[in-house]
Amino acid sequence: MSKKCYRYFGGLLNTQAKWLNKMAEKGYRLVRTGKLLYEFEKCKPDEVTYCVEFIGEKSKESSIDYANFLEDIGYKVFFKNINLNYSVGKARWRPWAERGGRIATNETTFNRELLIVEKANDGKPFELHTSYDDKEKYYRNLRNPWLFLLLMFALFAVTKQSIKPSQASQRQVNGLRPPLTAPPVFAVR
Repeated sequence: MSKKCYRYFGGLLNTQAKWLNKMAEKGYRLVRTGKLLYEFEKCKPDEVTYCVEFIGEKSKESSIDYANFLEDIGYKVFFKNINLNYSVGKARWRPWAERGGRIATNETTFNRELLIVEKANDGKPFELHTSYDDKEKYYRNLRNPWLFLLLMFALFAVTKQSIKPSQASQRQVNGLRPPLTAPPVFAVR
């Protein structure tokens, strides 16, 4: 018997992994994913465990190679979207990505930015990145899109402030004259 759930997590990878692991605790194993869809089949409770990884910076070839590597060591993998795009023929520029993944289209890694990894539950915590260097590289790749977005917002804010007309020129644009002030009056005694 299969169970279908419709969820959207966006960039909340830990929340998505926790929810998938709660479903596994209840006895449901992931069999298929879609844009919003998670389809499960019944299994023994706590039979599997999940980890969600961001791979949006990888090229199509290296993301497929990575998924194949994980499958070769016994894991099951699912590609998942991080955003909702229901149109055909989209392209996205990713300046933080590696050389082959900077332009993502439907034929490459567009809507395949996440990798959901399933393994048999052995009671140990499930981590794909165990060494310090590996974790540092992964979190740097996870951070780069957010830094780029922050940089773009800062650039737009500075540009908007520098283009903003002064109040005097704004009054002239609106057809208003600057307020007249009376000359100071000196009282003579």
